[in-house]
Amino acid sequence: MTGAEAEGARAAGERAGAAPEAWVRNPAWESGMGSSLRAGLASLAGTGARAALVLLVDQPGITPEAVARVLAAYKGPATLAAAAYGGGRGHPVLLGAAHWAGVAAAAEGDRGARAYLREHAREVRLVECGDLCDPYDIDTPEDLRRLRETS
Repeated sequence: MTGAEAEGARAAGERAGAAPEAWVRNPAWESGMGSSLRAGLASLAGTGARAALVLLVDQPGITPEAVARVLAAYKGPATLAAAAYGGGRGHPVLLGAAHWAGVAAAAEGDRGARAYLREHAREVRLVECGDLCDPYDIDTPEDLRRLRETS
């Protein structure tokens, strides 16, 4: 998913080996992550995809092992699963196709799927990933500086 600086992000992704057909541009990126989630889910319509895995770009500590563990929770199109860190819900989040319309309808501003997942909390399978990664956010220049100092 690209938004601001879309061409630069796409070029960097392609240099890193990302498939060009995998990129989705969100022209409404300024309205928040909800529009990116809607654009991403809409791009899957008619593809035969059975689930969507949602990751946030500002969480570089999420590991491939955490992604694999959450993906392993897939049981069918009604699946809702999310990584958990000490019992608290986090990312990645796995959305079975049966939930896409509801998630898209609820995705507003910077809330993404949060409201939908809260409404369907009993259906969400939490997959503990705290032993695999650290879900820290990089939201400020200070956060980025701290990450660089510890890397």
